[in-house]
Amino acid sequence: MAAALRQLGRPYVWGGGSGAGPTGGGFDCSGLALHAWSRAGVALTHYTGSQFRQGRRVPLSRLRAGDLVFFGGGTGDPTHVGIYVKDGVMVHAPKTGDVVRMTNFAVSPYYRARYRGAVRPSPR
Repeated sequence: MAAALRQLGRPYVWGGGSGAGPTGGGFDCSGLALHAWSRAGVALTHYTGSQFRQGRRVPLSRLRAGDLVFFGGGTGDPTHVGIYVKDGVMVHAPKTGDVVRMTNFAVSPYYRARYRGAVRPSPR
């Protein structure tokens, strides 16, 4: 989570982000998650749908800092991922034209309606 918080204000870049940091000047949502967890020694893929399967599921009531929270996608793969901070707040790279920011997803009607679950990544 700390690695993700250091990226606050960095531009959203579709496909951006690696274990080493921003690419193309920024991050997309899964690239930010990949980068943050690489700092903790865990390798994630650069795709939200596969990150949703790279760890164990965590109930909303048991979220810890750094857990990945997923949104959208209907019945298919989730389409967005954020990194849990605390008290319903995540850090994430929302969309083109935006920057890495913190959002309280627990009180956001938009994110609450699209919440799909959370994962605590584990080494492969």
